[in-house]
Amino acid sequence: MAVDVLVLKETASGERRVSATPETVKKLRAAGAEVRVQAGAGSAAGFTDAAYAEAGARIDDAIGDAALVLCVQAPARIESLKPGAVLVGMLHPQADAARAAALQARQLTAFPLERLPRTTRAQAMDVLSSQAGMAGYKATLIAAQLAPRFFPMLTTAAGTIRPSKVLVVGAGVAGLQAIATARRLGAQVEGFDVRPETREQIESLGGKFLDLGVSAAGEGGYARQLTDEERAEQQQRLAEHLKGIDVVICTAAVPGRPAPKIVTAAMVAGMKPGSVIVDLAAETGGNCEATQPGETIGVGGVTVAGPLDLASMGAVHASEMYARNVLNFVALFLKDGALAFDWNDELLAKTVWPERPATGEIPPV
Repeated sequence: MAVDVLVLKETASGERRVSATPETVKKLRAAGAEVRVQAGAGSAAGFTDAAYAEAGARIDDAIGDAALVLCVQAPARIESLKPGAVLVGMLHPQADAARAAALQARQLTAFPLERLPRTTRAQAMDVLSSQAGMAGYKATLIAAQLAPRFFPMLTTAAGTIRPSKVLVVGAGVAGLQAIATARRLGAQVEGFDVRPETREQIESLGGKFLDLGVSAAGEGGYARQLTDEERAEQQQRLAEHLKGIDVVICTAAVPGRPAPKIVTAAMVAGMKPGSVIVDLAAETGGNCEATQPGETIGVGGVTVAGPLDLASMGAVHASEMYARNVLNFVALFLKDGALAFDWNDELLAKTVWPERPATGEIPPV
């Protein structure tokens, strides 16, 4: 009997992505799954019910019988899922005690994909990277729209227009995409990150590495926490540099923690009127002290934007990437029409919540 897989329609406000596309539905069916898609699940991302049906899925809103449930964000009604079902998505159980309790009460095998180890083998499943790329792209376009100036240098009959000076704070996937996009728009771009190893990546995209003399190189490619002295030195030098910047795009994040506060209120006050700050980190509190998540405000002549759901703004391509990530992850345990988990596989053992000890394979579901 084929595994019953359900693709949920997202219910979170502003969420337009979907966890499977007609392309990935075909591949799930080839792996032995019977795929059902809730009506309208992909409509906001440009994937019609007819396209899913043509790919071999059934359009069906029933939730309770699914053995494997795919989502982008955690379902609003976890209690409606079949006890013992497998749930795959960006679930963030540790961020919501009620959600964590609901997952445990239903005895779900939950795979919060944000917990996936960021190893070479896991790159094709890395939802954080794929979605951050879209977020960095959209944040840059928002910055260009809000800025009261051109990004590129222009030579006109009225004289030469100098290019905008753009500083991207944070050189993870989102930051690097922001640097690349701002460069394509013709801006003069700098990238700042406390990890010195990002210099080569920033420069490879045509940006200039902003060296403030403070290094926070840590383990696993993530930054370590700065000491109070290091932070004070960084802030002093950054504040001085921001006085000549036209646009700041903030992208710095530490997994599982609130976004680090890098741009202080005093720094914002020191920026020239007409400057723009777009804080991609608004969803986890923001890198800028003046950021109000979901709002665009004026602070002493400086525009500060804290956009939310940036990846959803590019729902078509964001969904295509996310769905492929999900498919590649599910392929670890969906084989020949059955679910079987090898808990000795670190990608499964370290992603499942709560984490389980390595005990070998369990019988197929």
